[in-house]
Amino acid sequence: MRLTVVILTKNEELHIARCLASVAQIADHFIVVDSGSTDRTVELAKAAGAEVIFNPWVNYATQMNWGIAQVGADSDWILRLDADEIVTDSLAAEIREILPALPADTLGVYVSRRMRFLGRRIEWGGVFPVRVLRLFRHGYGRCENRWMDEHIVVDGKTGEFAGEIIDDNLNSLTWWTEKHNSYAGREVVDILNQEHGFMPRETIASLRGGQQAGAKRWIKENVYAHLPSGIRAFAYFFYRFFVRLGFLDGREGTAFHVLQGFWYRYLVDMKLHEVRSHIKNNNVDVVSAINDVLGIDVSHQAQSE
Repeated sequence: MRLTVVILTKNEELHIARCLASVAQIADHFIVVDSGSTDRTVELAKAAGAEVIFNPWVNYATQMNWGIAQVGADSDWILRLDADEIVTDSLAAEIREILPALPADTLGVYVSRRMRFLGRRIEWGGVFPVRVLRLFRHGYGRCENRWMDEHIVVDGKTGEFAGEIIDDNLNSLTWWTEKHNSYAGREVVDILNQEHGFMPRETIASLRGGQQAGAKRWIKENVYAHLPSGIRAFAYFFYRFFVRLGFLDGREGTAFHVLQGFWYRYLVDMKLHEVRSHIKNNNVDVVSAINDVLGIDVSHQAQSE
């Protein structure tokens, strides 16, 4: 069995060597798809034995699917990994010992993903562990066509591993908030596309895949999306922090639940309101409004529908 790991990067010098080291004993090939790093990411990746290839950034799904397409025909399985993630020893052991023996009709494998925030492992709030499909047979998996919250999907039987991937980003809180400000705009694109259908769209809520991910997406698109804007962000935070005991995660965990569970969700709602108001007040189409307000150009994808 040959395993290729595909990692997307841009300025990941804090993480890339650690990430590659966590899979060094189980992977036969590493492909790092870089979109213009200006730090030591490329140098460190090559030093760790990775093949580094370059491709201009559009969005995560487009970049990941391009990276998957670069995997050689001699690879049997692909592992999607983010640069700030680590494969735990227990998951590495499962990949080494169990993956080669899986039935031929098993096309993908779900694993657990957890997060550390400001150095603290997030245990409460009902958020983690998240079950994600990260391992898939070469030629059978792809990243769903979305601008945010993208998942790998396969059309066939899947298996389950108990081991975990740990998301442990070492960047500052300033970096984190700036990144999530960008995420909020991308999520607004998906919400507006769900309403207006200006681009091709798919969702694991209706595709074959993990029950947990599909159920969460269905609730988000069919329940949360229809709650009053703004109020729903507070309701979600209340559920996570008080009902699911997020406050037990301490100071760092409180920051995570407030910022990711309330601030981010409220930011998405307000950016959505801003785009809708721009459409109404300026009598422009949704694609133009997204570019005017969010600075995101989706015209090429909209025209290719």
